[in-house]
Amino acid sequence: MRCTHCGAMIPDELIYCPECGMEVQIVPDYNPLEDVLVREVRGSVEDATRQIKTDDIRRYRREEQREYSNSTRVLSQGELDEIRARRSAMARQGRPSSRTGAPRSRQTTGAMRQQRQTTGSMRQNTGALRQSRQSTGVMRDAEEKRRQQIARKKRAARKRRQRILIFLFLFLVFTGVLAYVLYQNSYPGQVRKGNLALQAGEYAQAENYFNRAISKNSKKAEAYTGLSSVYSSQEDMEGAESVFLTAIADQPSNVDLYKAAINFYMDSNQLEKISELLDNCEDSDVLLGVKEYVSQAPEFSLEEGTYGEVQEVSLTADGGTIYYTTDGSEPDTSSTEYTEPVLLNEGENIIKAISVNKKGIPSLMVAKSYTIEIPIEDAPAVTPSTGQYDTPAQITISVPEGYTAYYTLDNTEPSASSTLYTGPIDMPEGQTMFSAVLINKQGKATQVTKRNYVLELSE
Repeated sequence: MRCTHCGAMIPDELIYCPECGMEVQIVPDYNPLEDVLVREVRGSVEDATRQIKTDDIRRYRREEQREYSNSTRVLSQGELDEIRARRSAMARQGRPSSRTGAPRSRQTTGAMRQQRQTTGSMRQNTGALRQSRQSTGVMRDAEEKRRQQIARKKRAARKRRQRILIFLFLFLVFTGVLAYVLYQNSYPGQVRKGNLALQAGEYAQAENYFNRAISKNSKKAEAYTGLSSVYSSQEDMEGAESVFLTAIADQPSNVDLYKAAINFYMDSNQLEKISELLDNCEDSDVLLGVKEYVSQAPEFSLEEGTYGEVQEVSLTADGGTIYYTTDGSEPDTSSTEYTEPVLLNEGENIIKAISVNKKGIPSLMVAKSYTIEIPIEDAPAVTPSTGQYDTPAQITISVPEGYTAYYTLDNTEPSASSTLYTGPIDMPEGQTMFSAVLINKQGKATQVTKRNYVLELSE
């Protein structure tokens, strides 16, 4: 090896430079990586662990090369023991260890002691390093166990989630199947089956389904509507109508049944039967629930009876349009629309009327009968009276209001086709049989008044 001071070669058995006499610095093998590991282990223990980076290792190697490129070669423990043995032998033989004499030996001894202390410190450091490495291994094992424990917990949680999802899926499937079965056997399910069978033309099966639905809930109207459709689809309108009438008879307070029956009458264009249905209803709540379908019958201002003079009758209806007849026929929307009072003529008068509401539903027909009997005047008064006359004279008929007078001069019965009386008539010469009658506006005639006149003019 070379001396770090003068550069001379130093034999392996010497510990002093033969040229300059400087002591060879003997240090144990040093590895900077061990310091790095010690710091890392210490940092791990203090919860400040960091990984050893490759750049740090390379940097330490470069610094080692720079620091020890000109230093004395580091001796191994075997070489140190061999040098010590040689020195001991030389001391026993009385040979000086160097040219410097006893002081040099004492210096060498101090250096050796320092070297031993350094070696002991290095050994302690090595032991601490080993302990640190063991601690690092323990920490790594603990960290690995912790990671494994976390992984096991995650796997267990994943399995639990999977089991929960499977359970929920099975529960939903079971619930769906149960709900489907319950629905199929429920009221809505039976009604749905009935409608499907009705659409397919399977009337017997549809009737069976609707009857099952009614047995499950007799208050709902859907099943009755379906059952009625089964009959109407087979052109059995009476059977279709009887479905609702029978149900309403059993449940007179069921508004839904009344509405279903009304819809049936409207769909089958039997609007006049709606008023008949509601006229038999005595439940105020039902009438309130179907008030938009109620059509009030017309009211007459004059009571039925016999009257001795001409009368007028007024008709009223709440919110409806009135149609009437006077010839005894049934009124409908093509009959005379009421706009003003109806005049009653002499004789018998029959008025029939209906009211039609905004939905086009006619009310019940109302008929009233009136008799007008106007008193007949006595036979008309004719002047002069019967007799013989020798001077010219005129014949006069008294005509009351509301009558027209007719007469004849040939003893025939006067009528409306006879000569109309318009004023006094000159009495003819000779014998005349004068007959007069009064006829009112209704065409009724009074008794006939007759006069026998003889006119003989004196010369």
